[in-house]
Amino acid sequence: MIIDYHVPVLSQGLTPHWTAQYPSLRDKRVLITGGGTGIGEHLVEAFATQGARVTFIDIQSDASQALVARLEGQAHPVRFLHQDLTDIEGTQAAIASLIADQGDVEILINNAANDDRHQIPEVTPAYWDQRIAVNLRHYFFCAQSVLPGMRGPPAAASSSTSAPSRGTWPCPTSPSTRRPRPASRA
Repeated sequence: MIIDYHVPVLSQGLTPHWTAQYPSLRDKRVLITGGGTGIGEHLVEAFATQGARVTFIDIQSDASQALVARLEGQAHPVRFLHQDLTDIEGTQAAIASLIADQGDVEILINNAANDDRHQIPEVTPAYWDQRIAVNLRHYFFCAQSVLPGMRGPPAAASSSTSAPSRGTWPCPTSPSTRRPRPASRA
């Protein structure tokens, strides 16, 4: 699912309203990683405003709780899960609990990352491993956790330019995982 995200337009009461409405998002169960601040915060707000059932995972409690409070009054309450995404087992358990409580995730947006700047000579193996854990590793394991419950073509998004935008897990080019093509109509 590709979402065309529009910047909010302020109305007379200085409350944002969105320039586009996507009825197909209403009541969808959405999970966003790194949703407490920055781009993730705006994604949470955009999906909540569309009437989606939004849950987001973040490590920043104060900002995340403030976001939940700010978004009170939406069609569905926004849910915040405090979780360190580098703890894969904890993240998988949090997602399993979410699914057991709320139902299958229909849209996953892997957004969480920590993009600090560094000089190449300063990068150590420990620093490298931490960046991979924060910026990449959880993307796969979050997708793995929600994929069994996705119906039809999975709707997974990732902010990584090298990741699939349609959640094509497992690899669709592998002969053992290719879906059969429907017979053509003559």
